[in-house]
Amino acid sequence: MSVKARVLIAILTFLALPARAADIAGTWQADGKPQRVLKIHKSAHGYAGEFYNLGDEGPGAPRYDSVSAIALSGNSVHFALDKAEGTFDGALSDDSKTIAGTWKMLYGPPSQPLSFARTAKKDEWAIDTSPHKTSLVTVQPGIKLEVLDWGGSGRPLIFLSGLGNSAHTFDSFAPQFTANHHVYAITRRGFGASTMAPPTDENYDANRLGDDVLAVMAALKIEKPVLAGHSIAGEELSSIGTRHPEKIAGLVYLDALQSFAFYNPAEPNLALDSAIVRRDLDRMFDFQPNPAKWTALIKETQAALVNLEQSLKDTAASMDAVSGLPAEPESPSDLAGNKISANQRPYGAPSVPVLAILAMPRRCAPNCDKPFMQRIMGADAARAALFENAAARARVIRIPNASHYIYRSNQADVIREMNSFMDGLG
Repeated sequence: MSVKARVLIAILTFLALPARAADIAGTWQADGKPQRVLKIHKSAHGYAGEFYNLGDEGPGAPRYDSVSAIALSGNSVHFALDKAEGTFDGALSDDSKTIAGTWKMLYGPPSQPLSFARTAKKDEWAIDTSPHKTSLVTVQPGIKLEVLDWGGSGRPLIFLSGLGNSAHTFDSFAPQFTANHHVYAITRRGFGASTMAPPTDENYDANRLGDDVLAVMAALKIEKPVLAGHSIAGEELSSIGTRHPEKIAGLVYLDALQSFAFYNPAEPNLALDSAIVRRDLDRMFDFQPNPAKWTALIKETQAALVNLEQSLKDTAASMDAVSGLPAEPESPSDLAGNKISANQRPYGAPSVPVLAILAMPRRCAPNCDKPFMQRIMGADAARAALFENAAARARVIRIPNASHYIYRSNQADVIREMNSFMDGLG
């Protein structure tokens, strides 16, 4: 057989071999705002990974999320985040160096172009440059919470994030307090790197979330901290401040004095009113026949029903604004958030020292003059005034036109007021 014939046979034999599937394990990076990092590794069923948003953490876009399954079929790549919103569909390039496709957020804009590039170890971006240690603390059997520890000396200070965020929302803000405080932040259950508890009423009750914070304090031997919470964390602050004031030195509400943190009986609120009525009705037959307990419970339920009727009318009237929106599947973190909203409690004023820093009037353009926004801002003002009268040891700071993320939009003001408040605790 001639040399040419042998070469030809070798080439034909090679071409007849099945093509080797591409290996997509490694680090992939996507430039943009935010920058994104996808770390892919082989799993028992193919590929899995971790997904990171870099920069300041935004609502619904936590710094970290797991990806339990990454599908590779031919050159098509698909994955969805395990907890939060976000789905990617793309194609692996022939040279296996890029994955170009589209990114879709559950409630965000239409699909956006997104391209990942395979990255060498020496060129990988730092995932988290904030100077904290990270641990997972068990708060209940099978439930662990992510805790960030920036160190520092002095009275402990614990930050709690708003709904849809993790402790990493404070990565830039928290270190500014380490000169005089030992600073921590906690990611609540259902979000970020914390355990996703099943979405039941019991697992996401407001007092359960408050108990999680107390469990972290006990596990890490944190005594008499100041708790600072943003947005929905106001309910955790109020849960602890009204039930266990002896365990904390003070509370800082960072635009967190909504109805879930302080109950105004004159303010209709669908989530809170329905939670009160549902809880009262569930308790109705827990009592042995006891006229005093039944009378008190009936009175409380009747009062809540008045507000529930009005809040149902307000909600029905607003449905036209959202009619026609396509139905979308909810992410696991959405389900956890729904249960948090459905299991609020009517908290009164805590007896401990309180600092409330509020965006008031809130940044509302372009809706400032619309009736629904006027109702919201009117309820905000009435609640804040009632709180000032009810909380003897509270200082309420109103910052006009601040963002809801007030610790970002008005950082210098917030730092100054927090330091003044904490210095005065003695």
